[in-house]
Amino acid sequence: MSKFMNLTLDHLQEEHLCCAIGDKKHQIGVDQKKEWLKERIKEGHVFRKLNARGKVFIEYAPLEKAWIPVIGKDFMYIYCLWVAGSFKNQGYGKELLEYAIEDSKRKNKNGICTITSKKKKPFLSEEKFFEKYGFKVVDTIGEYELLALPFHEAELPKFNDNARKMEVDSQDLTIYYSPQCPYVENCVKEIKEFSQENNIKINIYRVDTLAQAKSVPCVFNNWATFKDGKFLSNTLLNKNMVKMLYQ
Repeated sequence: MSKFMNLTLDHLQEEHLCCAIGDKKHQIGVDQKKEWLKERIKEGHVFRKLNARGKVFIEYAPLEKAWIPVIGKDFMYIYCLWVAGSFKNQGYGKELLEYAIEDSKRKNKNGICTITSKKKKPFLSEEKFFEKYGFKVVDTIGEYELLALPFHEAELPKFNDNARKMEVDSQDLTIYYSPQCPYVENCVKEIKEFSQENNIKINIYRVDTLAQAKSVPCVFNNWATFKDGKFLSNTLLNKNMVKMLYQ
């Protein structure tokens, strides 16, 4: 049995998604993510995970089809690289990233890229890890950085101009999210409950298409929060976290 496996349409339904294992409150999110993956895998999306019950995986896709406000030609985009718990410090992150790099080369891509931050943030990989492999900052929006590893001379990817706005017209708490993360559906459920219980207006926009994802008015990997019209964070919120924003 191989140490790692790539999810395919043949066994997508029966396999677990590493980031949400056995937690019933996230089951709706898992189902939504699998439906999302059914179409993405056809487009070249790769979900590679350790052949074990743990949070060890990488997800990447052709940049042209990646649901993020980054544009470029013939690059791969890494959504998520996660090694958690007892699986840390065993070289799994290294193996997964090296696989993604070599796979991108085999597919004749110009390079591979990802979004990180100058400061460590939840749901984004650490910049220093990628720098070890030669990734360089090719574009920035505030403290967020687009890192890229070109394989040869090529036009580098960049953030879409719309993403540089980092603001919305509404002063209400505003959230953009997409079904590409199993955690988001429960987060949205809790936030809606809080807003109803406290009679607070909150704008929640589900990003359902590639075109929408490419044109969101901020840095976006699967979630974005605005408060008082300004971008607040890419970190997923739950009921208690929203409550803190209104204290």
